[in-house]
Amino acid sequence: MSSSFMQLRHLRYFTSIVDAGSFCQAAVTIHVAQPALSQQMAALEAELGVVLLHRSVRGVRPTREGLVFYREATSILQKVDELRSVIRSTAGKPEVAVRLGMSSALAAPFACALMEASRTALPEVRLHLVTGDSLQMKPLIASGALDICAVLEDEPTSGVTRQPLFQQRLHLVRPPDTGEVAPAVSLEEMAELPLVLPTRPNTIRNALDRTFEVAGVMPNCVAEVDTFASALSFVRAGLANAILPKGDIPDIPGHEALRPVVIDPPIHMTACLISSGDLASAAEAVSALLIAQVGKVLRAGCELIAMPDLDSKGKAQTVAERQFGGRRFTY
Repeated sequence: MSSSFMQLRHLRYFTSIVDAGSFCQAAVTIHVAQPALSQQMAALEAELGVVLLHRSVRGVRPTREGLVFYREATSILQKVDELRSVIRSTAGKPEVAVRLGMSSALAAPFACALMEASRTALPEVRLHLVTGDSLQMKPLIASGALDICAVLEDEPTSGVTRQPLFQQRLHLVRPPDTGEVAPAVSLEEMAELPLVLPTRPNTIRNALDRTFEVAGVMPNCVAEVDTFASALSFVRAGLANAILPKGDIPDIPGHEALRPVVIDPPIHMTACLISSGDLASAAEAVSALLIAQVGKVLRAGCELIAMPDLDSKGKAQTVAERQFGGRRFTY
């Protein structure tokens, strides 16, 4: 392979595609046209002489060789980021990168507020946000590609340190022009409606598949999508109904007219912070900020069920105070 071919941008393109799970979403995230992104990856695979990505109509996932390349590329990019931080520190501008993963359903109500709070309270911290499902996040935590993740769980994630934040009930979300809507919907009634469901593998999809199977009904799935925002777009266009964690939907700009309906019997998800273990002080501080944002939503009366504040060892603690860089922040 030509020594001049592979550049840092190729590594960033590839890791962004794997993180996003699709060329389309990665193109939006890194502001590169999708055809150009596809061409760059095809050229990279040709130069390496191996296939790095499995491509399908449902998205992309790394091959065995792709997983090795992803791990090494992530390590190189981390070292480049660390070099930037070292230089900025030498120039009197200390900077620490925190790699945060979030389920897209949690990113919608919390990500912007977290970014704003971090810029104010932790100006030396640079957040690198990756969105995806908890099934995608766990290997990224295990490999060190991410520091912390806020995910929705159907069952406790094993092999990680986890801190439950709240429980959230799934709702049927109907288009604006549905007409009169009943206050609740049964699984049998819901299964007859046109539904847009998460693409497998997905935590919410796993819970729904199991629930429908136990009830003995087959859902009318007319489309599958990878992100919370895509599901909401289908609903807003009147093309389908979605089954989503209701949370803060009425407050998401552009989606005020959507009509969440209670599902009976209820289906709950648990929002958790997960990590590989001991966190650096910067990641601890970002965790505290996120917990504070969740607390604001709880106090505002959204349909979230508060859970006890636990430290990484499961002991009760006061999450309003965290130590970072020798200074104590109170939220």
